[in-house]
Amino acid sequence: MTQTLLLTDPLFLKHDPGEDHPERPARLAHILDLLERKPVWGIERRVPRPATEEELAAVHTPRLREYLKGLRGRHEVVDPDTLTSPDSYDAAVLAAGASVQAVEEVMSGRASNAFALVRPPGHHAEPDKAMGFCLFNNVAIAAEAARRQGAERVLILDWDVHHGNGTQAAFWKRRDVLYMSVHQYPYYPDTGAPHDVGEGPGEGYTLNCGLPGGSTDADYGAIYQDLFLPVAQAYKPDVVLVSAGFDAHHRDPIGGMVLTERGFAAMCTDMLELAQSACGGKLVLFLEGGYSLEGLARSVHCCVEVMAGEAKDSFPGGVSREAAAALRSSREALRPYWSVLRG
Repeated sequence: MTQTLLLTDPLFLKHDPGEDHPERPARLAHILDLLERKPVWGIERRVPRPATEEELAAVHTPRLREYLKGLRGRHEVVDPDTLTSPDSYDAAVLAAGASVQAVEEVMSGRASNAFALVRPPGHHAEPDKAMGFCLFNNVAIAAEAARRQGAERVLILDWDVHHGNGTQAAFWKRRDVLYMSVHQYPYYPDTGAPHDVGEGPGEGYTLNCGLPGGSTDADYGAIYQDLFLPVAQAYKPDVVLVSAGFDAHHRDPIGGMVLTERGFAAMCTDMLELAQSACGGKLVLFLEGGYSLEGLARSVHCCVEVMAGEAKDSFPGGVSREAAAALRSSREALRPYWSVLRG
């Protein structure tokens, strides 16, 4: 069995929104370069397969799929933030396929855990809308694949600095996928308020904690300890998926948080230990944002070390007054649905 499977491909470097665009090929190139210079024992790198039309259709509407297919081979502006180059559509289909494959390998037991190192990212893509640098929603497509593989309860944790509006929309009315997000708030895309908890059968199965800019490793630790982990343990997921954006890093030019590489390693450690206790270690990470080349590469490397069993980390103690207030708001909104939050 492979300990940690990395799925990536040179095609992801050919998705090029433009020289001055934050989501540029150099992001992934820096990650791969650092992994080459500082190898991690226990990882296996593999080339992924493209997603099938049926796999894309599990999340996205025919209208969106046809629209994106029409962008193949072209430079186009999807919205002011989202631009394509001639290879972008094929890269997006391959990114979705890598995400499905990562889940399949972990669910089958062929890999203990996996990291889909892909571009373009995905968590802003809604079922009928591409936006926010994202074309297809990789983690949502992977969650549907996990359900087909037999997972009755799928946990998605999103630690990108931006709220994953697309993932939330995909599972808003469902309880077979529990979506949890910690993000800067208010901030793009202006979603992810604490009272956004889902609807109908899915009410209570969306957890949002929006933190103010300037939040630290310790602030994030409080959210995990007092909100995410108690609910996740009560949910008993069959697989843990992480939308792993690294734009909360203190060097990031877009985000306003001050996390360190140790903070990301601590989040990854918590998710790995949760997966080990709940579902035999079934953990899959999916690359989302992160626009400081150094901060991104070093943070990803730290997470890969955790996944491969070479390292682990923990959060420092303490929490700021502002983060504590945000945590209270989220706990109060979710208390009616989760007895573990009523103490």
